Amino acid sequence: MLSPLRWPPGLRVRLLLAFVSLGLTTTAVVAGAGYVRARNVILQTAQDAAVVTLKEQVTQLAPIRTLPPSQADLDAIAAELSGRDDTAIAAYQGRSSAPDQVSAVLPPELRSAVASGRVVWQRQTAQGFPYLVIGTQVMLSQPDGTARPSGLEIYRLHSLEAEQRSIDRLAASAWSTGALSLALAVVLALLAARGVLRPVRELDRAARRLGDGDLSTRLAVRGSDELARVADTFNHTAQQLERQVGELRRMEADARRFVADVSHELRTPLAAMTAVTDVLDEEAPRLPGDAGRAARLVSQETQSLTRLVDDLIEVSRFDSGTAALALDDVDVPSAVRATLRARGWTERVVADLPPDTRARLDPRRLDVILANLVGNALRHGAPPVTVRLRAEPDWIVLTVGDRGPGLDPLVLPHVFDRFYKADSARSRSEGSGLGLAIAWENARLHRAGAERGSLVAGNDPAGGAVFTLRLPRRCTDPAPAVADRTGSDGGRP
Repeated sequence: MLSPLRWPPGLRVRLLLAFVSLGLTTTAVVAGAGYVRARNVILQTAQDAAVVTLKEQVTQLAPIRTLPPSQADLDAIAAELSGRDDTAIAAYQGRSSAPDQVSAVLPPELRSAVASGRVVWQRQTAQGFPYLVIGTQVMLSQPDGTARPSGLEIYRLHSLEAEQRSIDRLAASAWSTGALSLALAVVLALLAARGVLRPVRELDRAARRLGDGDLSTRLAVRGSDELARVADTFNHTAQQLERQVGELRRMEADARRFVADVSHELRTPLAAMTAVTDVLDEEAPRLPGDAGRAARLVSQETQSLTRLVDDLIEVSRFDSGTAALALDDVDVPSAVRATLRARGWTERVVADLPPDTRARLDPRRLDVILANLVGNALRHGAPPVTVRLRAEPDWIVLTVGDRGPGLDPLVLPHVFDRFYKADSARSRSEGSGLGLAIAWENARLHRAGAERGSLVAGNDPAGGAVFTLRLPRRCTDPAPAVADRTGSDGGRP
C-alpha cells in the first residue's frame, strides 16, 4: 500500500523542487529568447535577400515598349521572374498572369500598398507551408531623369520552407538543451541537497541521542557557515546541559544520601520514644484533662514520625538499588483478606476474590501496596470501597475503587510522585505523600523477565477513583534492582 504524500514536503524534496524549478525557468528563458532571436534573424535575412533580389530583377527587365501590356507580355514577365522556389505574378489594372492566384494569395491591403508605388512584403502560410509575398511596381524613367509608376505590378511568392526547416532544427536543439539542462539541474539538486542535508541529518541524530539521555553527544563542526554555527551552538548547549544535569544528579544523590543517613540515625531515638509512648498510652486514661490529651497527641505524632522514617528508609532502598524481593508462593485471596483483617477493614471493604488464585511474589510488599490503596480509598473516597481480583494466565490484576469524587485530571500525572499531596483533589490530605510512591515502586519491583509489574491510577466512568495493580504470577528476578522513575512502562498515568 502506497504511503500518503506528506504536505508540506521534506527539506530534501523542497530543495530538489527549487533547483529543478530554477533550472527549468533559466533554460526556458535562455532557450526561448535564443530561439526567438535566431528565428527572427533567419526570417529577416531570408526576407531581405528575397526583396533585394526581386528589386534587382525588376530593374533589369527589358524596357516596356507598350502600355497597357498584353496578356502575353504579363505571362512573359511572370515566367522571366519565376524560379525553382519562387512564383512570380505580373498584374496590370485587373489583369494578371495568374488570375486564380491573385485573390487567394494577394491581400487587398498589400495590393493597395503596391499600387501606391511602395515595395511591400508579408509572410503567409498556405497548406502548412510558409512563404513570403513581395510586391513592387515597375517604374518608368522620364526624360528629365525621374521615374513614375507604370501601373505594372510584380508579385513574387518566395518559399520559406528551407528557413522553416532551419527553425525546426533550432527548436529541436532548444528542446534537447532544455532536457539536458533539466537532467543537470536534477543532478546538481541531488548533490546540493545531499551536501546541505548531511549536517541536518547529523544534527537530527545527535538531537535524538541527546533526547534519549546520551548527554555526551557532540557534533563535528566543519567550516564556518550557518550550519557550522548551528553545530557549534548545539555542542555548547549539550555541554551546558551535561554539566547542569550532572550537577543536579550529584545534588539529588547527596539529598538522597542525606535523607537515608538521617532516617537511619532517627531510628534509635525513635525506638526509645516509641517505648516511652507505649507507657504514656497505658497511663493516658488515668492522667487528668490536658495531660491525658497531650500524652495521646505525643503518642500519635511519634507513630506518624516512625511511619515517615520507615517510608524514607524504604525509599532510600529503592534509590540505592538495594530493595529486593522475598518471593514466596502466595494464595492471593488469602493474602488480601489478611491485609484487610489486620487493619480492621473487613467490614468496610467489599472484596471480590476468586478462590485458588496463586502467584509467586513478595507477600510483604503486596500487603504494603494494598494497605496504601485501600487506606487512601477509605480516607479520601466514599463507600463502597471495593477490591476485585482477576486472574490472567501470566498476571494477577487487583483493582481498588471507591465512589468518591475521583481524581482531578490535573492530579492524575502526579499521584505517584513523592511527597505529592492532592489537596484540591480530595476532601482531606493526610500522611507524608510517600505511600503511593512506595506502592508504585513495590509494583515495579516485581518482574518476570523484561516485564515489570505496574500500578495505574484513573477514574471510573461511574464515579470514583480506580487503582489497578498488575503483578506477574511467576516473578523470576529476586535480585535488587534500581527502580526506573521515568514512568515509561511502569503504569504512571
